[in-house]
Amino acid sequence: MGPLKGVKIIEIAGIGPGPFCAMMLADMGADIIRVDRKTSSPPAKAGRDILNRGRRSVAVDLKNARGVELVLKLVEKADALQEGFRPGVMEKLGLGPDVCLKRNPRLVYGRMTGWGQEGPMSMAAGHDINYISLSGALHAIGNKGGKPVPPLNLVGDFGGGGMLLAFGIACALFEARNSGKGQVIDAAMVDGSAALMTMMYGMRALGVWKDERGSNMLDTGAHFYDTYETADGGYISLGSIEPQFYALLLKLGEITDPEFLNQMDPSKWPDLKVKIAAIIKKKTRDQWCDIMLGSDVCFAPVLSMDEATRDPHNVFRKTFVEVDGVVQPAPAPRFSRTRAEISGPAPAPGEHNDEALADWGLPAGEIQALKDSGAI
Repeated sequence: MGPLKGVKIIEIAGIGPGPFCAMMLADMGADIIRVDRKTSSPPAKAGRDILNRGRRSVAVDLKNARGVELVLKLVEKADALQEGFRPGVMEKLGLGPDVCLKRNPRLVYGRMTGWGQEGPMSMAAGHDINYISLSGALHAIGNKGGKPVPPLNLVGDFGGGGMLLAFGIACALFEARNSGKGQVIDAAMVDGSAALMTMMYGMRALGVWKDERGSNMLDTGAHFYDTYETADGGYISLGSIEPQFYALLLKLGEITDPEFLNQMDPSKWPDLKVKIAAIIKKKTRDQWCDIMLGSDVCFAPVLSMDEATRDPHNVFRKTFVEVDGVVQPAPAPRFSRTRAEISGPAPAPGEHNDEALADWGLPAGEIQALKDSGAI
C-alpha cells in the first residue's frame, strides 16, 4: 500500500544508519532484499532488531564468485542499491557502482559513509560522535560551562545519515524515471549533520547565535526553553518562545515576579533560570501536567521510552505499534492514500533465500545450485 510499492531495492547489510535507511524505505512499501553475510549461526533474537524490519534476507558469501554474480543478477532487476562500507570496499568485492551501472544503467546506487567518498578523512574510521564534531553540531549541544553532550547518535547516524540517504534515494528514483538513467549518491554523515545545522549557521550569520554553549535561545541558554526537575524527581520541558505563549506560562505558573517581563534580555536569563527552576520544583510532574498539558504554553512532560509508548496522545495516534510482540515506533510520515506499514518483523540472515530469490525471478534450479556451491 505504501508510496514506494513496486520499487525493488538491494540493501547490502550493515549496522545503524544503513538499516535505518532501508527500514524507512521498506516502511514506505519498497520490496527490499537485504544481502546479509553468510553465517553458520544466525542470531537467536533477530526479530528484535527492529531496524531490520519489513524486508527479506538472503545470506550470501560475497567472497564467493557465484555469490557476487548472484548480487549482480539482482542488480539487473533492481531500482536501487544501498551500501554503507568505507570507500573502495564495494569495488574490491566486484560490486562497485561502475560494475553495477553497467549491468543496469537505470540503477540508483546509494552510498553512505561518515566522512564521504572523497576528502582527507574519507578512509578513517569514525562514529556519529566524530562526524557531528567535525560539522559543528556537537559543539553547540550542552549546558553553559559544560562539555559537549552527544545527542545519542540521532544527528549523525540517523538524521544526517540514514534519513539523508533515504531522501537521496527517493530523489534519484524520481529523476531516473524521467531520464532513464541511474546515478551514484554520496551521502556523508558529516554533510548531513551540517545540513541539519543550517538554521544555527543562519542565526550565527545574523548575529543572534553565540558559539558559547548554553548561551542561546535554543540550547538551554534561555529560561523559557529548557527542562526542569519537578518535586518528585521527574522532568518537564518548556518551549514558550512566542510572547503570547510566554505570557500564558507566567499566568498558569502563577509567576508574578516583574523580572520575568524581561523575556528576551539574555543578560537576565541566568537569574531567571534559577528562579523558574525553584518554581517548577514545588510541584510534581503530574501536577504540572494537570496545569499546563494541552495548553499553548508549549509544555510536555519528559517521558521515558516506556512511558512514551503509553502516553494518551501517542496511543491515540498509534505512534507506537506492536509487531510479533515487539513494541516499536510506527512508520512515519503518514499518507492519506498510500498508507505506510510494517510488512513484517526483522528477518534472520538467509531466512528468505528461496522465497525472495524466486520472487525476483531466479529459477529453482539456479537457487539450488547456489546452495550447492556455498554461495548462499
